[in-house]
Amino acid sequence: MLRTIILLAIALIPSLARAQSCSFSVSNMSFSSVDTLSGSQTNSTATISMDCLGLVGQRILICPNLGAGTGGASSANARQMLNGANSLNYQLYSDSARSVVWGTYTWAYASRAPALALTPNILGAASGTATIYGTVFGGQGTTPPGSYLSAFSGAYTEFRYRYSIGNNCDSGFGILAPSPSFTVSATVAPNCLVSTQNIDFGSTGVLDANVDATGQISVTCTPAAAYSVSLNGGTTSSPPTARKMSKGAETVTYGLYRDAGRTLPWGDSSTPGSTVPGTGSGVAQNLTVYGRVPPQATPSAGVYTDTVVVTVTY
Repeated sequence: MLRTIILLAIALIPSLARAQSCSFSVSNMSFSSVDTLSGSQTNSTATISMDCLGLVGQRILICPNLGAGTGGASSANARQMLNGANSLNYQLYSDSARSVVWGTYTWAYASRAPALALTPNILGAASGTATIYGTVFGGQGTTPPGSYLSAFSGAYTEFRYRYSIGNNCDSGFGILAPSPSFTVSATVAPNCLVSTQNIDFGSTGVLDANVDATGQISVTCTPAAAYSVSLNGGTTSSPPTARKMSKGAETVTYGLYRDAGRTLPWGDSSTPGSTVPGTGSGVAQNLTVYGRVPPQATPSAGVYTDTVVVTVTY
């Protein structure tokens, strides 16, 4: 009985060797919502799952070639996701530092697939995972809002494997596995950024004539995003043309306007029609704030200030 068991075990090993094969699957990569206006990148990952059968102890080299995807690639450094005719730049990498682009021997760029490897165990089986690191680049403010996608399958996911002690993935070789499929997706949501330049009325001895000065509000919104800019009543919640700069209990009255003639007050929703509308273009739009201190009783000398909150609604 013992001899029969040994013979069966020996007969089993060659059958496993003849069954050399590998299969692969890749999870989808989702960046969810990305901010294209800021300079910050958005990161995500996907996972390759690998299962192989082969000769016990024999190293299997795996070359998971990833092409441009259906979104294409605008350069060696930028793959693209698409929304109609609009594109969003991103890239796939083989390292967590996102410095080594994950490519393929089939495209024109220098980057190649990383060399992965599995070694079958005593049962002739091996499995493992590898991470694909992705980045959507910041500073793509002219990209319109919407859902962006690039799909990978067929020639875009050419996974090849063979017995090898080397790491050469520079060319096609060995066995071509059934092509896994996955998608890379992101959503660009409407967004706005705002910055301001203060208004300084300077030094004035007696307030017996208009004192004019200007400031600036810079609004950057994603393309086609409708927005409006409102200014609140300052620390005293005053009307647009009767805001108050303060020094202790003393005040200086001033107004903020939308026009150089100082006839159109700039306020908020509490003063209907006093906000400034606009439509985003992906680049900064500069809005001038016109300030005026009208003639009035002059308070004691000193520095008078007020803080006005700028609100961009989109």
